[in-house]
Amino acid sequence: MKVHEANQGLTLPGSVVAIGAFDGVHQGHQAVLRQAVERSRQLGVESVAYTIDPPPRCRFQGSRMLTTLQEKLDRFAVLGLNHAVVAHFDERYAARRVDAFIRELTALNPREVIVGQDFRFGRNREGDVALLRRHFPVRIVQTVCCADGQRISSTRIRELIERGEWEQSTVLLGWPLSS
Repeated sequence: MKVHEANQGLTLPGSVVAIGAFDGVHQGHQAVLRQAVERSRQLGVESVAYTIDPPPRCRFQGSRMLTTLQEKLDRFAVLGLNHAVVAHFDERYAARRVDAFIRELTALNPREVIVGQDFRFGRNREGDVALLRRHFPVRIVQTVCCADGQRISSTRIRELIERGEWEQSTVLLGWPLSS
């Protein structure tokens, strides 16, 4: 897998792009990423994970990161992605207008963009799936729930870890948790 910094001019003749913070690369994220890999193979194009580091919740709210950037990239590679684009998330990136993000994605020539149901982007989370659909074909991956019916999320996994429920957090992650 090739790793690229955002805004460094990566262009592709065609791609399927999965977008997200992917903190923990938990089972919900894995569903998004696996779908990107599968669709890219069906379409004969490259698969791309576009991620931000650190995750916004960690950067601005002080939440614990579930995975380091390297762990995240290693998991992307295991899942079979061809490329990872990493955007450094800071105040400047958070202030980006939605059109700047759309321009950056356009250079990847996405045949399809794959996101989770709650996907937002741009300054103040102004961009949403409807806006993304004006520019690209978008596929939304449905929420992944665990056996008890609760949504799998990085926030929930953090809460489990804080309560010392390591086994359950590992189940939701789908990977062993690093300490």
